[in-house]
Amino acid sequence: MAVREIKKDIYAVGALDWERRLFDELIPLPDGTSYNAYLVKGSEKTVLLDTVDPTKGQELRDHLRALNVDKIDYIVAHHGEQDHSGTIPEILELYPEAMVLTNEKCSVILQDLLHIPAAKFRVVQDEETISLGGKTLKFIFTPWVHWPETIVTYLPEDKILFSCDFFSSHLAAGELFARNQSNTYSAAKRFFSEIMMPFRAAIRNNLKRLENLEIEMIAPSHGPVYDNPAIILDAYREWSDEAGVKNEAVIIYVSMHGSTEKMVRVLTEALIKRGVSVKPFRLTVTDTGELAAALVDAATLVVASPAVLGGPHPQVAYAAMLAAALRPRVKFAAIIGSYGWGSKMVEQLGGLLGALKAELLEPVVVKGYPREEHLAALDELAAQIAQRHKSFVTQ
Repeated sequence: MAVREIKKDIYAVGALDWERRLFDELIPLPDGTSYNAYLVKGSEKTVLLDTVDPTKGQELRDHLRALNVDKIDYIVAHHGEQDHSGTIPEILELYPEAMVLTNEKCSVILQDLLHIPAAKFRVVQDEETISLGGKTLKFIFTPWVHWPETIVTYLPEDKILFSCDFFSSHLAAGELFARNQSNTYSAAKRFFSEIMMPFRAAIRNNLKRLENLEIEMIAPSHGPVYDNPAIILDAYREWSDEAGVKNEAVIIYVSMHGSTEKMVRVLTEALIKRGVSVKPFRLTVTDTGELAAALVDAATLVVASPAVLGGPHPQVAYAAMLAAALRPRVKFAAIIGSYGWGSKMVEQLGGLLGALKAELLEPVVVKGYPREEHLAALDELAAQIAQRHKSFVTQ
């Protein structure tokens, strides 16, 4: 990433990571990612907002040298996670006069994670302001978006919100601003589903805190900058609204010998016949990020599994556990599947799905290959799902 001026005396100095394909050893990155850092020059002081992942520290240092930055007064740490904060120790070595600005919780986290001395922190309070000379930093605490210590910074003179992971997207792109709206929207939704979805209540509260700000630009910590912020603000309002589910069902499944696959195919056709949009995911070939994104809008989750040693297939169990951890807005859940000689699959999957707080519909579990009565039960399950959707879905 080359140094780019966002507005006068405000620069993007972060790094693109085109090759990275896995984040936190969990989240697939089909489009890479970026680690966004921003330099703001006031007439009196200079601030660096966030740093980059340690793997890209050299690029950040090169960008600061390219701007002939001989002094940094402050480094703002919006969030303690290392993809934002991991290079702070290096920057403090280059600019030993700099102080780290963050809240009390984040200062403790950074002392634990990076061993930054306590004396290097200046703790800020919610809605505190600091003047740089002609430019003002206003700090707004936005806890649980997505860690408890997260803050954002508002620059009122330029009407820019530096939002950290709030409104981010894992997307490496040559363009500074969000121009390809379809691609950006898809990446932002995927980021929301993988990272932000469990914190919808906090997001709704923090969106309200931003309503009185005049925002012309949102500069997140990953992905492109929004110079039309209504796009992402409206999207977050939609995705975090508990009543916003759609007439969609997600089916996750594994089939070992064809029985469960037959059941999934019959249920899928029965749902489509009743006007329900269906997204089946065979877990042995599924990108978990695509699955997470599909769960953002779904009203129903169907978990389909064969029995393995009396329990669900391990990949199905993992996906059910992941769905429960992400806590999507699904209102209904169902378990279907097959077994050979015995199974506690329903009880085990039901326990995993309990965190969803969804209505668990009557399961359809078959010994062996499904017969006509089992296919009829699947048709009835589809009818129940379609009927229940009428009370909840927005479209």
